[in-house]
Amino acid sequence: TFIQIVPTVYTNVRGGTIYSNQFSVTEHFRSSQSGLYVPGVFFFYDISPIKVTFTEKHMSFLHFITNVCAIVGGIFTVSGIVDSAIYHGQKAIRKKTQLDKFS
Repeated sequence: TFIQIVPTVYTNVRGGTIYSNQFSVTEHFRSSQSGLYVPGVFFFYDISPIKVTFTEKHMSFLHFITNVCAIVGGIFTVSGIVDSAIYHGQKAIRKKTQLDKFS
């Protein structure tokens, strides 16, 4: 079993800090039917040299408005693409029905 430990610091909006660790576990199993391996449970610890820092921050009102505008713009773009696809699809079907090629 390999256990990786990553030191973590979490700072909330009010300035409170929590020092913690994140753990990642990888488990390997090997059968010892052939008798070549010694049975046992082995733990390998790997303490990461990198520290993860999470910091909460308030979003400014201008940043919030920019995000809302980006979402609205994306909705208009996708709806325009769908509308165009439906329009051109109907136009092609009408053209084929007028030529009696649509069955």
